[in-house]
Amino acid sequence: MKVLSTKFNDVKIIIPDIYSDSRGFFYESYNSSDFESVVGKPVYFKQDNQSKSKKNVIRGLHYQLQPDAQGKLIHVLKGKILDVIVDVKAGSETLGQWYGIVLSDTNNYQLWIPAGYAHGFAALTDEVEIFYKATNYYNPEKERIIKWNDPDINIDWGIDNPIISSKDENGCLFKNADYIEI
Repeated sequence: MKVLSTKFNDVKIIIPDIYSDSRGFFYESYNSSDFESVVGKPVYFKQDNQSKSKKNVIRGLHYQLQPDAQGKLIHVLKGKILDVIVDVKAGSETLGQWYGIVLSDTNNYQLWIPAGYAHGFAALTDEVEIFYKATNYYNPEKERIIKWNDPDINIDWGIDNPIISSKDENGCLFKNADYIEI
């Protein structure tokens, strides 16, 4: 396993060791001991989620307030996405900054996003399936959504005609968002 840093100290890219031959491939997508060595502390996942999207769908930017804030370990089972996070930690030096990375079923990268970040992704191929582990249960009362095209954040999604749910289209602007106390 290889671990890469990002512009945010606590967000990590995990590249698993992949064993391939003429039959296909195998890799360990999660090992609690190895994962704890990456993040430097025990992490307990409470929920697994899978999402399927068609090309040009943008989902996000979602997060939950305390005490239900979620860390997420994301990887793509099929297709390719631009995975995007925005710092929403109250008092953070990087509050409002974003980071994006392409995750795919060919690079097999995983993205560790601790609590304190809004998360979203854009589907870049005809069909996308992502799988992610979450450190907390989904709680609709604590869920917050920042508008995907907020002009202050200015994310380049790389999609001309995105497909957006009404829920995401009605997200709030970052300047009006609730931030997470960490």
